[in-house]
Amino acid sequence: MSDIPVLQIGKYKPRYPLIQGGMGVDISGPNLAGHVAALGAIGTIASVGLAHNSPLFVPEKHNYFEANEVVVKEAVQKAKSIAGPGGIIAVNCMVALTDYDRQVKAAAEGGADIIISGAGLPLRLPDYTKDFPDVALVPIVSSAKAASLITRHWEKKYNRLPDAFVVEEPATAGGHLGATTIEQVYDPALRLENALPEVVKYVADEMKSDIPVIAAGGIWDKGDLERVFALGAKGVQMGTRFACTFEGDASDRFKQAYIDAKEEDVVLIHSPAGLPGRAIKNPFVAKYLEGSVESKPCFANCLTHCRYRKTKETFCIAAALVDAQVGNWETGLFFCGSNVVKAHKIEHVKDIIAELFE
Repeated sequence: MSDIPVLQIGKYKPRYPLIQGGMGVDISGPNLAGHVAALGAIGTIASVGLAHNSPLFVPEKHNYFEANEVVVKEAVQKAKSIAGPGGIIAVNCMVALTDYDRQVKAAAEGGADIIISGAGLPLRLPDYTKDFPDVALVPIVSSAKAASLITRHWEKKYNRLPDAFVVEEPATAGGHLGATTIEQVYDPALRLENALPEVVKYVADEMKSDIPVIAAGGIWDKGDLERVFALGAKGVQMGTRFACTFEGDASDRFKQAYIDAKEEDVVLIHSPAGLPGRAIKNPFVAKYLEGSVESKPCFANCLTHCRYRKTKETFCIAAALVDAQVGNWETGLFFCGSNVVKAHKIEHVKDIIAELFE
């Protein structure tokens, strides 16, 4: 590919302008992130739910948050050891989490180079990382309005600017989406071809900055890269394709669900977090959409706003995501991007990167 942009986020400059997206509850854990970083892209660990299979977490002791802090640090260090010298490791931390501040601090203490943050506006992110000035901070936004709100708040309160923005398109992205309602998911204003140039223009004209804007949602092949680079993106974030890799941290059954998914299997749901989400329509999701889902008990109190915890409506999302990660097809929540229908085999990370750039 000609005209590959140079991506620099804070002091970090990967060989390729590619971020492997954060996928929660150990879909993108230290193994995937480490191997992506070792090959010259940015590997990302999702901090949410990493402690679900750790011996440190003892449900009877209600010590999930404490255990997850330790596991986040250990995951960053493991990913760093796989990545080797110069490998760049990011951690994706969701604003909607009860222990958001603790996860951010644990990621920074563990040695994360970059913290990427969405599922809400990360207005206090600079406060949580003030002791780690080398950690680059990257909000996920879906519009120039959100980018402006975050920038103005950070500048006024912390005298700090974002090191990059990820612009995520709800119409194609996986997991929790950057929209408040299911109807808004397909708002043309939030499509990359509209939102991305607006954020690029905001950064250049209003911020008077050259920080990179990174495109996310629906990124799969070289053609997608060329399309968003032409819109002004300096890099891309790709999640779904990396989930279905040999190096991915999920179970083989999880990856097989991706390979088997057809277009009619990809649906939107109202998440217990109050946000739209995109998932594969398995027996669990089918029952939920019919209004008859049964949930396992809450084990983490992981969300600041959780309809299941407050009213017993919906389901425990942590339990459902854990079931998916370990491969329980009947009871798991298999989050995915719209491009999951393009997953026809399990790939090696090196082959994906070679196909995109070499």
